[in-house]
Amino acid sequence: MAVCNNPEMALSLLESNPNSGRVDTLVKIKDRGQWSSKVEFLLAVAGQIIGLGNVWRFPYLCYKNGGGVFLIPYLVFLFACGIPLFLLEISLGQYTSQGGITCWKKICPLFQGLGYGTMVVLLHSCIYYIIIMAWAFFYLFSSFSTELPWASCNNSWNTELCVEFDKKKDFNNLTIPENATSPVHEFWERRVLNLTGNVHELGSIRWELAACLLLSWIICYFCVWKGVKSTGKVVYFTATFPYVMLMVLLVNGLMLPGAADGIRFYLYPDFTRLKDPQVWMDAGTQIFYSYALCMGCLTALGSYNKYNNNLYKDCIYLCLLNSGTSFVSGFAIFSVLGFMAYEQETDISTVTESGPGLAFIAYPRAVAMMPAPQLWAICFFLMIVLLGLDTEFVGLETFMTAITDLYPSYLLLDYRRELTLLFICVGSFLIGLVMVTEGGVYIFQLFDSYCCSGMTLLLFAILQSVCIGWVYGADSMYNNIEDMIGYQPWFLIKYSWKYITPLVCTGTLVFSLMKFTPLKFNNIIEYPWWGYAIGWYFTLSSTLLVPLWMIYALLTSSGSFKQHVRLTYPGSGFDSRLHLVCVEFACSPRASGVSSGYSGFLPRSKDMHGRLIGISGKLSLVCECVSE
Repeated sequence: MAVCNNPEMALSLLESNPNSGRVDTLVKIKDRGQWSSKVEFLLAVAGQIIGLGNVWRFPYLCYKNGGGVFLIPYLVFLFACGIPLFLLEISLGQYTSQGGITCWKKICPLFQGLGYGTMVVLLHSCIYYIIIMAWAFFYLFSSFSTELPWASCNNSWNTELCVEFDKKKDFNNLTIPENATSPVHEFWERRVLNLTGNVHELGSIRWELAACLLLSWIICYFCVWKGVKSTGKVVYFTATFPYVMLMVLLVNGLMLPGAADGIRFYLYPDFTRLKDPQVWMDAGTQIFYSYALCMGCLTALGSYNKYNNNLYKDCIYLCLLNSGTSFVSGFAIFSVLGFMAYEQETDISTVTESGPGLAFIAYPRAVAMMPAPQLWAICFFLMIVLLGLDTEFVGLETFMTAITDLYPSYLLLDYRRELTLLFICVGSFLIGLVMVTEGGVYIFQLFDSYCCSGMTLLLFAILQSVCIGWVYGADSMYNNIEDMIGYQPWFLIKYSWKYITPLVCTGTLVFSLMKFTPLKFNNIIEYPWWGYAIGWYFTLSSTLLVPLWMIYALLTSSGSFKQHVRLTYPGSGFDSRLHLVCVEFACSPRASGVSSGYSGFLPRSKDMHGRLIGISGKLSLVCECVSE
């Protein structure tokens, strides 16, 4: 038996006595990783939460729900749910140094199903969200042309019904067919998607889109393949450059004629809208979408922080940055829409769209009217690509963090993590090919509506709040945060975890169930029964994991009722006072008396077929290997 309390000494021992027969192989496993600086953490979180929803969803919701008045319910949900849950998830990751699954095992084993459920939601979202990047790449490459292909009706894909409405002044005396279409609509539906006539027809794969999808996955893979070491470096560009593009587009938009009308339309307050429950529902769902809540991302990113990082200040700054970006994006978008309405001599409400319609129809149409349209198209779609890229690869890193923390002694060896990541990317790419077929956009909307639905996220928010606020204890969590940063956060956040957040989320969930209507594509085409079945599979595949895990945990735990209750206590071996950052060496699985690689928290003198000795507030693993 050899006691190896120094990795370098252990290796030299093996090199000098390779055939001693007394020591089995010591296997080097990789460091779990940590942010090189606070800036990397801030940029990674900013890149995750500041995405396409800030640009194409918030401005539209603001206009739709009473202009500036929408900020009232938005701020209510921000302080009642957004900031408390944001702080909870980051502090959970930083305190446990674990990803989205094993953090719940440490805090409250009975609720570990929450981690599995959020990872299912995250994987589904990664598969479909990257399709938007593929579309954006297609538009970006198409922008490098002498004339933007969606600016005229002189292309092979245009029909006889195509009318250049942007040149309305040139044909005031002509009769326009009622079913006339614009060149930008035909470019989107006939050139990019080649959309089939109904949901039952998927058609063939659009190979140009498939190539853009492959490019997107290759970029994401290399952003994540070395863990936070690569992610932390990439975010310096991907999280900051979109702001440069946004500022360029904002300045250009404000100088266009009609911009003032667009901004006035964006912010004009209509206080009567506060009586409409749908306005409050929209505000709540926007907070969950734009803050990446209940998806495990914030927990994973926080787990790579230093134990004493001041996460409370970080959360406040990031929340202000996120909401501020959403608000400013509205000026950039609506100034351009105001210009488009001015050029067409029409009301701005006729040119305003939300979601993909804004990014791939309304804004490209406006860009085609500007001087040097290719330049502004390239700037806009490059911004869309980078916003989507940030969100996508951070989500992928979150998923890899979760499964790596589940199996550290396996995935941290050699290149197993990189190979596992490659397998996930290839599998996700192959599944995503369904959404780049001629009818793929129908499947895309199923993913978008059911995978990350408001109901799923609201349910997870309620369960998270109940688990931390009541089962683990809000006071205990406050003490944990105090242990990390030296003081406790604002006292109202504790009461938000216990009362305000679960009550508000429950009310919003009930209202959403009452207002639920079957999904229709473009609010016109109904889905067949199998479409709704697939959609509900997406929803239930994540939400049902929570009760199923609870049942499994209770059935597999032996002992009395009192011992079953212990499943609600922090997992065995959890002690924040002794923080084990990383174990760099583990005994070979072939050895008897194995000490497996472990990263997390362990109590003093815990015997894991070896000895754990507290050294300067940290732990050193003494690995005792007995040859077979």
